[in-house]
Amino acid sequence: MLEVTFDEYDARRRDEADPGHRDLFHIPPGTAYFAGNSLGLQPKATVPELLADLGDWARLGVEGHLEAGRPWLPYHELLTERAARLVGALPSEAVVMNSLTVNLHLLMVSFYRPAGARDQILIEDTAFPSDSYAVRSQARFHGLDPDTTVVRLTRTEDMLAYLREHGERVALVLLGGVNYLTGELMDIPTVTRAGQAAGAVVGWDLAHAAGNVPLRLHDWGVDFAAWCSYKYLNGGPGALAGAFVHERHLADGALPRFEGWWSTDPATRFEMAPVARPPATVDAWQVSNPPIFAMGPVRTSLEIFDRVGMDALRARSLRLTGYLRELLDEVTPGRPLEVVTPREPERHGCQLSVRIGDGAAGDISRRLRHEHGVIADAREPDIVRFAPVPLYSTYHDCWRAARALAATVKEV
Repeated sequence: MLEVTFDEYDARRRDEADPGHRDLFHIPPGTAYFAGNSLGLQPKATVPELLADLGDWARLGVEGHLEAGRPWLPYHELLTERAARLVGALPSEAVVMNSLTVNLHLLMVSFYRPAGARDQILIEDTAFPSDSYAVRSQARFHGLDPDTTVVRLTRTEDMLAYLREHGERVALVLLGGVNYLTGELMDIPTVTRAGQAAGAVVGWDLAHAAGNVPLRLHDWGVDFAAWCSYKYLNGGPGALAGAFVHERHLADGALPRFEGWWSTDPATRFEMAPVARPPATVDAWQVSNPPIFAMGPVRTSLEIFDRVGMDALRARSLRLTGYLRELLDEVTPGRPLEVVTPREPERHGCQLSVRIGDGAAGDISRRLRHEHGVIADAREPDIVRFAPVPLYSTYHDCWRAARALAATVKEV
């Protein structure tokens, strides 16, 4: 029998020395919450700030577009600079709009332009299913066979080799910045440079990266990117997403793009002209006017990130995740468990993915919650994901999770 020892006092001591910002959030009572990579927790400021916006609607009606405390007509601009700082973009390059996959499709309208033999889309084999569905549907939209057009590769080394050897066939590289299944952080600048050197456009799905790891999209030269706001960004279920287009593309009048009411220059919007006059910013990719009451919670959360800063959050994230890994290193020997997230700090975000040897991930996740109050999600058949989020997770949460996993998965 392998002896697993955990020092609860040590976890409590670490929390006193490194408390994070838990006081800003509603924590589900009695739980150790590790599912912020699926749905972030609600900031305490969300409700009063959303009620203030709703109150302006009740008080002002249509006049709230210009007279609300946070006027609705330019409301999305309240999010722009904070969103840009979060992903390392210029304000002209970032916008909060729509949902993640809608944004990916709108961006692929502009950036997936198959021509002749250059028609392939390169994605990771373990891409989130929605991304896979999106690129396959884009291939079909262009009259191509998705089974041959979409190339799926597993390792970064394989992707780089494919780009060196077959780059003339690749029109678009579209990868997840942090893999949703394994928690692996991709080398975004290296892959971006390799894809562009091969003549491809390079875009990123940052659903599991935004608010998790520091990003420098402008400096890295990324062509485009999109992210959601309901995971690490705590914007609420189905929250509005974000989009990035590098400034070198913003004044390209030949670039195809879908347009609508909010795509035109706001200075002339109410001239009601029949032809759009898009600004030379990513706002030109907007189609519809923004939903104010959906934007409010995202704005509230972005203000928290802006105050705390991604560098400070990343530093605490590495401390928390490093501590959890130390505990899991005590749990996994002798049990059908394997941490599949890369060990090197520069190769992961805050998520640690544990493979369950017998494939009973869903059952293990349910038992962790109902028997131990540890909320971690399952990705069938065999992965349980633990995400100690640096804004609100604690070392004691990590201690609880390791003890619960040891009690739930017996030695063999």
